[in-house]
Amino acid sequence: MDLQLNDAIVLIAGSSRGIGLATAKAFLEEGAKVMITGRDRDDVRAAKEDLVAQFGPEQVFSFSGDLCEKKDIDACLTALRAHWGDPTCVVANIGRGRLPKDWQFSTEQWEETFRLNFRGSVLLAEAVLPAMRAAQQGSIVFTASIAGVEDIGAPLPYAAAKAALIEYSKGLATQVAAQHVRVNCVAPGNILFPGGSWEQRLQENAKGIEAYIQENVPLRRFGTPKEIADMIVFLSSPRSAFTTGTCVVVDGGQTSSL
Repeated sequence: MDLQLNDAIVLIAGSSRGIGLATAKAFLEEGAKVMITGRDRDDVRAAKEDLVAQFGPEQVFSFSGDLCEKKDIDACLTALRAHWGDPTCVVANIGRGRLPKDWQFSTEQWEETFRLNFRGSVLLAEAVLPAMRAAQQGSIVFTASIAGVEDIGAPLPYAAAKAALIEYSKGLATQVAAQHVRVNCVAPGNILFPGGSWEQRLQENAKGIEAYIQENVPLRRFGTPKEIADMIVFLSSPRSAFTTGTCVVVDGGQTSSL
């Protein structure tokens, strides 16, 4: 299926590894021009070299910075606009949730978790929406989590932040629909990739984690970054032009909500 993304300008926050990197590859396979980003300069450089080798230097651009911070978002967009122009598709693949399982957290833990898993995505959306609304086109996809869909035992601040992101995306979709800008979420389940949190957990307790997957995921396996990336790219494409304000769960059947 041709997703009609040839020469689309795509900005992917958090794309030096894992789901973000797989999403960059999936967009590039569709002929899009992709800007990858990440906090770690070495990781971004390595990812860019790999993508350039596969798809050519004219299709790949990069930025190193923290896209949870407005100054870095502004610098990123300034560089992108000078290089290719305003993005037509934005993927806010931002956040992490490594916290203890408890019911008490410090104010700092709550604030930092919301900064990483909610506020950064909001700031990015606010930065790109004026140009999208003016152009009367655009797509924003947020990477949420099944932890924001229903209780799966995830750390409370992380789950609350992802739930807030899902609700924000639904409300935002309504606000910008008249300008033909679409906003959606993807809620991944347990995704295994090198350097990810599930790899670390497997190293620490392989039997326990495998038992958890067998008991809680009907498909009885981890998901792959590519399986999430394919959904993100489809939601970003003109092929899903009538889809907005939705949260697509991709979790092997683990959750029953939505």
